[in-house]
Amino acid sequence: MPALYGVIPAAGGGTRFGAGTPKQYAPLAGAPLLVRTIERLQVLPFEALVVAIAQEDAHYDHVVGVRPGVEALRCGGLTRGATVRNALSALAGRAADDDWVLVHDAARPCVPRAALLRLVGQLWDDAVGGLLAIPVADTLKRADTFAGRAAASPRVEATEDRAALWQAQTPQMFRYRVLVQALAGDEAMAATDEAQAVERLGHRPRLVPGSPANLKVTWPEDIALAAAILGAQEDEEQR
Repeated sequence: MPALYGVIPAAGGGTRFGAGTPKQYAPLAGAPLLVRTIERLQVLPFEALVVAIAQEDAHYDHVVGVRPGVEALRCGGLTRGATVRNALSALAGRAADDDWVLVHDAARPCVPRAALLRLVGQLWDDAVGGLLAIPVADTLKRADTFAGRAAASPRVEATEDRAALWQAQTPQMFRYRVLVQALAGDEAMAATDEAQAVERLGHRPRLVPGSPANLKVTWPEDIALAAAILGAQEDEEQR
């Protein structure tokens, strides 16, 4: 019977968020965002839940502190891929090749419990793994130039066919051996998620239906939206 390990990469500085502290420590509905994310994941039966923080992190100890079943590792790298790879290295000798590793964004505190259970249930017997995702619903436009949020508005170059497109979310869950292999090369450090690195090995990760409620907090105004989602979820669970 394989074991389940969790990894939350939380070594980023949150530069787009624009706050004085990394966004994972921003207050959200009475608790730090990272604590909300940890609490949401703890519905799953982890052998260990690892939070990978930056070496110089000055906030975790007093904002999050010691939590049962949660291990904080100061193993953050320069990229998300490097942080996850370092966390996997720390699990070497504990995790077997066929054990599962579930990787979840620190900034996704609203992932529904039903989606978590669906991901684990649908992937448990899979040889490789997969991810939560939702079919793209909006019309997609390709811009003629790249523009960041504050840049001048570009013009439409083309409208993209969305028929077979899905929007990736987290958690993403893969066999320990597969994920270690996927993140072994330097080119994997540029991958924007674990699934992309796994795809480069020639695997085809499974898409498991996620939820629009699985918001990723990116901008300061997302905090209010996340708080509203959490409140609605708590009301639903109490009925």
